[in-house]
Amino acid sequence: MFEFDQYLGFLAFLTILTIGFWLMIFLLTFVIPYWIGGSLIERLKEMREEKKAKRKA
Repeated sequence: MFEFDQYLGFLAFLTILTIGFWLMIFLLTFVIPYWIGGSLIERLKEMREEKKAKRKA
């Protein structure tokens, strides 16, 4: 059915496909929400500082 080099190529393909799948799962469930949450917190801090500056002025 397969020769040895075809078998190794197929295993390499499956390995790369699996790594890509788990990387996408990791990015979508942890990294992107963390990034969005951090940017929202920073924006809220900036808005609070602007309000404080307006009150003092």
